[in-house]
Amino acid sequence: MSDPTPPRQPGDAPEFETRDPASPSFWDERFERGFIPWDQAGVQREFETFATAHADAAVLIPGCGNAWEARWLAERGRTVRAIDFAPAAVASARAALGPHAGVVEEADFYAYTPPFTPEWVFERAFLCALPKNQRTRYAERMAQLLQPGALLAGYFFIGETPKGPPFAIARDELDSLLTPFFTLVDDQPVADSLPVFAGRERWLVWRRNDAAPSRA
Repeated sequence: MSDPTPPRQPGDAPEFETRDPASPSFWDERFERGFIPWDQAGVQREFETFATAHADAAVLIPGCGNAWEARWLAERGRTVRAIDFAPAAVASARAALGPHAGVVEEADFYAYTPPFTPEWVFERAFLCALPKNQRTRYAERMAQLLQPGALLAGYFFIGETPKGPPFAIARDELDSLLTPFFTLVDDQPVADSLPVFAGRERWLVWRRNDAAPSRA
């Protein structure tokens, strides 16, 4: 007689039917089942400091999940749009934002046109959620969305991961990906990362170059 299957331990991922993170259904299933270990349930110190220093910047937040940062910004009267392509994530974010739910939209990052010209795109667990074969498209789309001098700022998951998401990115690969379009202007360690990101998260600020080449 074979041994019974051991019980799932706290923190273990449950079994899911969907395995393709390029599909909205992958994220829908995880939001619907409450498995969102990347969710901060609030804002981190570096975000709050940066947002306070850039109070007039219009902000786009792609892959927003529960959109806690969008809520923080909207409550302070800031111009912000948060997007996600997973309907369950959008529904969850709108419920969390209450009277500010209108700043959240269901949209494809690669096709979305925001209702304003972003001065800051906030990166939080978005790049690391994308399949690795989308990284070049990510960099190109960020460059298209941001005018010269505008900022790509947020939390980047640095290192190597055997599987994901989240998919960490080697620092030299990240630099190679973004430097054709952006100049790094700030780089700080992160002290209050969630366990899934602990020890491998950096707060990075990239400024859009005046004349960045196109990879098209």
